[in-house]
Amino acid sequence: MTTSTPQPLDAQTIATLSTVSTATITTILLKKGLRSIWMKGPKPARAGLPRVVGRAFTLRFVPTREDVTTPASWSSPRSTRAAVESIPAGSIVVADAMGITSAGIFGDILCARMVHRGVTALITDGVVRDIAGVNGTGLPVWCQGTAAPASVAALTFVNWEETIGCGGVAVFPGDIIVADEDGAVLIPDAFLEEILHAGPAQEKLEAWIISEVGRGATLPGLYPPNAEAMARYEASQSKAL
Repeated sequence: MTTSTPQPLDAQTIATLSTVSTATITTILLKKGLRSIWMKGPKPARAGLPRVVGRAFTLRFVPTREDVTTPASWSSPRSTRAAVESIPAGSIVVADAMGITSAGIFGDILCARMVHRGVTALITDGVVRDIAGVNGTGLPVWCQGTAAPASVAALTFVNWEETIGCGGVAVFPGDIIVADEDGAVLIPDAFLEEILHAGPAQEKLEAWIISEVGRGATLPGLYPPNAEAMARYEASQSKAL
């Protein structure tokens, strides 16, 4: 399948998406019929990670093959090392490890190199190793945990920038990724404008709903808001201007 190279996300798009939670994104896309956009498994590797936004740079692993997957393969032209040197700045690396958690796909050295290349984050349905060092690089990582063995103990790296599956989600190179404390979601390009328009509006509405709940308001008619609640919300926004 031939696809055009997606344009890098501009600063305003990144800033806007950084204000929209993954929970809100999943709700908006659910209303558009998209259910398979939240990656099952990847979680923040440490507390306090910021929400990240970027286009996906994909990596694909398959089960290990002992005759080809050896420490010597790390020097191959088709290796994780070569892939890292191809990642554009601002990308979010999304790695398909098939949910295998018995070997870490990356450690501190490769993550440090990603940071120097301007990578925004790493997301995988697998695990990482050298976790103290990985966290020390400052690279935001979403994964299923940690494992001491190197990737070749359970996985064979095969390619980059091709369609993958990560956490049950089909990810194409260049897809838009947003990740926060609730995990990682994918936004197809065709729905970007919808999220940019509806996302901030939904966040603002829900902040008002929370304030109403804090005042003792009951949920029926408030969440979701009926016509009377929306009128009160719109009036409150007019007063704030």
